[in-house]
Amino acid sequence: MTSCDGARSALADPVDRILEISVAGSFSRIGYEIRSRLLPEFARAPEPPLDGRTVLITGATSGIGLSAAIRLASHGASVHFLARSKQRAERTRRQIAVVAGRAGYDPDGVSYGIADLDSLASVRDFASAFAAGHDRLDVLIHNAGAIHPGYQRNDAGLELTVAGQVVAPFLLTYQLFGLLRQSAPSRVITVSSGGMYTQGLDLSTLQMTAADYNGVTAYARAKRAQVALSAQWAKRAARSGVAFHATHPGWVRTPGIAQSLPTFSRLAGPVLRTPDQGADTIVWLASADPAALSTGRFWHDRRLRPVYRIPGARPDPLDAGQRLWDWTAEQAGVDASRLPMAETSR
Repeated sequence: MTSCDGARSALADPVDRILEISVAGSFSRIGYEIRSRLLPEFARAPEPPLDGRTVLITGATSGIGLSAAIRLASHGASVHFLARSKQRAERTRRQIAVVAGRAGYDPDGVSYGIADLDSLASVRDFASAFAAGHDRLDVLIHNAGAIHPGYQRNDAGLELTVAGQVVAPFLLTYQLFGLLRQSAPSRVITVSSGGMYTQGLDLSTLQMTAADYNGVTAYARAKRAQVALSAQWAKRAARSGVAFHATHPGWVRTPGIAQSLPTFSRLAGPVLRTPDQGADTIVWLASADPAALSTGRFWHDRRLRPVYRIPGARPDPLDAGQRLWDWTAEQAGVDASRLPMAETSR
């Protein structure tokens, strides 16, 4: 180790802690650029080839999801993504396939399915079609997310933020768990948001009403619920060979942020991360040695991070995660006592 390497290593932990405490420094492009140069997690060998691995990702037609899909395909993974529009999906497929081909991999390994995450029937149909057409699933990435400006409900009466970002990912994981377990060691990655830190886990307020609806708050609560459910899955699937991880990408310049939070996007523009920077930890979690990651953790910039930062945002009572699990299973129309991993977690 050179003296320069030694100095960088000595600085890594204290600088990382300062960035984390500052929040803005941690979540911004500045935090990523400092950490990617300083932290040993970024200095290790490049991402390993993913030949033979099958990845399914939601929300891949733009932003963070598109960057993640492109990087995964460029490392040899067969990438399948979910989209609402066939026209947009086909355009995205071509974009990812070109990169895969340039990297020396089969561009035909990139494919998609059409589904609407706001509709649980659509999620079930998509999962059935995927399972019928694939003999393995190594990585499932729940990346789709949206801030709805006004209150809306799906055909089952669920508020759309909760339907598409809490219940739908749960149902998709449930439907595909057999394939994930068959492909073990496999992993499920949930992409949350730093906005979750502003909200606690409270089932009674998870679904907002038309009278009190606020899109940003609804989104933050859904993202908090996603992380809690990831931990619940990890506990129940502990001996299944399927690992569960959650991560937040920081503040990223995406079309969704520009549309949903125009003032924030304009003011924070110079320090917003690129989509590729936002996708970095997702790709790292998808390709890193599973033994080094364990399961049920929460990550940001390739390091473990606290799930709670604001004391008042801690879940109360202590069984909030269990109650959220039971409620979500009920909304998804599945029997929580007969989950597909039950026999492996007793």
